[in-house]
Amino acid sequence: MNVHGKHYRTIWLRPGDEHVIEIIDQRALPHRFVIEKISAVAQMATAISEMHLRGAGLIGAAAGYGMYLAALAIFSDARSRTANAHLAEAATLLKSTRPTAVNLAWAVDRQLAAIARGSTAREKISIARETAALIADEDAAACRAIGEHGISLIRTISRRKKGAPVNILTHCNAGWLAFVDHGSATAPIYAAHDAGIAVHVWVDETRPRSQGAKLTAWELGQHGVPHTVIADNTGGHLMQHGMVDLCIVGTDRTTRTGDVANKIGTYLKALAARDNRVPFYVALPSSSFDWKMRDGLREIPIEERGSEEVKFADGLLVGPKGRTGRHAEVLVAPPDSPAANYGFDVTPARLVTGLITERGRCRANERAILALFPEHAGSCARR
Repeated sequence: MNVHGKHYRTIWLRPGDEHVIEIIDQRALPHRFVIEKISAVAQMATAISEMHLRGAGLIGAAAGYGMYLAALAIFSDARSRTANAHLAEAATLLKSTRPTAVNLAWAVDRQLAAIARGSTAREKISIARETAALIADEDAAACRAIGEHGISLIRTISRRKKGAPVNILTHCNAGWLAFVDHGSATAPIYAAHDAGIAVHVWVDETRPRSQGAKLTAWELGQHGVPHTVIADNTGGHLMQHGMVDLCIVGTDRTTRTGDVANKIGTYLKALAARDNRVPFYVALPSSSFDWKMRDGLREIPIEERGSEEVKFADGLLVGPKGRTGRHAEVLVAPPDSPAANYGFDVTPARLVTGLITERGRCRANERAILALFPEHAGSCARR
């Protein structure tokens, strides 16, 4: 996608230097555009856990490149006799950073299997580099395909409204910043906008880290898509008054039965959508499916983050004449009050109108999902 008219991905191997991975540091957005250089697996683990980068697909790509950096360091040392043990340690480190997003463990395990096929140190490094690039390329291609499969939903509504803007509500950031490119929930929106279909996006601010207000609004603005930032609790009101035509959200982990884990607050949007008969779709690449899980409420691990994210907010200070100043963090709650910070919730499949994947759309149930992905039919025995 574009940043000030220039195309970027969210992660890439630095041109001319195969020892450095570059990422867009999302902590600085929307006020500054910062590129961070990462040259060690420990740095990548920190970038993931401290949310320099975030989003299901991007976390998977970052884990892939993290394993490449680990392989580069481990197998470049010809004296190392414990390479496999060190590689396993790197895998464990990366997997421990964010427990809910299934793409992370999927990418790490894929790298371990690929690297094991190499017979020499040089070959192992080469395989790790190629696999990391492939994971990133596949993520971008899958998101592009999600856009192609999802645009018909928006086009149908547009025709029914005789060309009036289609109002789409989304939650958190499932845009190109959450993936390598295009995004999942935003891919159909970008595809529709680029095709000349009038769209308008209601952007949930998505507290406590405000990924909607900071990231989704920024990237939609960069692409020229009309949008409005709203407080998290506004969605139900808009739906009651016919101001939302369609909800599209992303997911960090979806079970084979269609239960969806996404940013905290998604479940409440799904309930409001069901009550007001607003279609509620979840967009995801197949790497975000957990083919072994069946019961999202019982099985999906829900990340609990630090209370400081709830009690503090950050942004630019604004002077009396509207001039922006330094970046600052402010306390918005009583300093002695405890705070709970659940990062995700689970939306049961019964509240999901359908899924949009790189292979097409389907209902959120096991039979329909496996009809699109039959190769995973044997991944989990029935209980």
